[in-house]
Amino acid sequence: MIPRYSRPEMVSIWEPQTRFRIWFEIEAHAADALADLGVIPKDAAKTIWAKAKDAVFNVERIDEIERETKHDVIAFLTHLAEIVGPEARFVHQGMTSSDVLDTCLNVQFARAADLLIADIDKVLAALKTRAFEHRMTPTIGRSHGIHAEPVTFGLKLAYAYAEFTRARARLVAARKEIATCAISGAVGTFAQIDPRVEAHVAKAMGLEVEPISTQVIPRDRHAMFFATLGVVAASVERLAVEIRHMQRTEVLEAEEFFSEGQKGSSAMPHKRNPVLTENLTGLSRMVRAYVTPALENVVLWHERDISHSSAERMMGPDATVTLDFALNRLAGVVEKLLVYPANMQKNLDRLGGLVHSQRVLIALTQKGASREDAYRMVQRNAMPVWRGEGDFLSLLKKDADVKKYLSDKEIEEQFDLAYHFKHVDTIFRRVFGTT
Repeated sequence: MIPRYSRPEMVSIWEPQTRFRIWFEIEAHAADALADLGVIPKDAAKTIWAKAKDAVFNVERIDEIERETKHDVIAFLTHLAEIVGPEARFVHQGMTSSDVLDTCLNVQFARAADLLIADIDKVLAALKTRAFEHRMTPTIGRSHGIHAEPVTFGLKLAYAYAEFTRARARLVAARKEIATCAISGAVGTFAQIDPRVEAHVAKAMGLEVEPISTQVIPRDRHAMFFATLGVVAASVERLAVEIRHMQRTEVLEAEEFFSEGQKGSSAMPHKRNPVLTENLTGLSRMVRAYVTPALENVVLWHERDISHSSAERMMGPDATVTLDFALNRLAGVVEKLLVYPANMQKNLDRLGGLVHSQRVLIALTQKGASREDAYRMVQRNAMPVWRGEGDFLSLLKKDADVKKYLSDKEIEEQFDLAYHFKHVDTIFRRVFGTT
């Protein structure tokens, strides 16, 4: 993670001081449970909390110890002993490093997920506001990048709203799946520590107990979490690419807000570039890039190895910090998006009425023409218009074969733009629950 694409609240989850604080809480809650079970003295558990509850852990000191021990958890426990004193000998009884590391990591993921869910809520709020604002603003729908049939700009935003509603639900589910705790000792058999300790720590840390762990929490949970982040990032890019297309000079149906004093190019003073949505495309690629190593981390040797560890030290912070930044940037883009209905209408009219070709096709078949003949009649009048030779309505009215089935008035009725929007309210009710 780099400061340019980071927000403080998410970054703080991954800071060393936060990590060591969570480690301490896991150890101290475990000590409480061990004391209740009579395994360690109750006074020792109280001392552990009293001496270290408000401590600021010395990150440099822990790093110094780790350079000698080559073991991060031992380095932390050694530093904790310097703070707590003799009672520190009761810390980490029957536990293994992964109990601390994995439980802490899942606490961090759960906290990160909470922020990401709140971020999606911002995106949803912005999309809903703008969708209702442009519910009936006509624009052209495109397939293969080519003009197809009319839609409304509100529908485009409603598509995105529905997608991010699904994204939110997936993230809620991923948070639930990742929020587990394992305090089961070496190879996960609870041989040296009572399962009730795990239950106590899980409750205290806001987690569920891992039903069965080896020495690590199963990484299929983490793979699903990162896969969910990847899908959310894909949704970010999908909307970003739509906006980038709309900002193209030849289209210019909408564009990113351009602030006072902003510069678009070091060489060309006239430029107004879609830099924010291009940035979102790049950030989305980075989030998705972590899905593959997360899947590969599922496969560990026997009860445990640490081939996953180095990857997760980068993946966890980078993916969550980047997606947090991207979602907040996307919400801002939607909130401030400049929309140009006149240009939308201009683009709708560019093909001389060809966007109504399907209505004419259907009308001909309903009047008795075979579908093959109707298609041939419509297409032969459409192709000259495509080449810039006349308008569709006039050519249809001059076509003797078409006139065998449709009067001029009946042909004109097929060019009613409002016809395409008769079910917009129905779609909005499905998406938003109210209109």
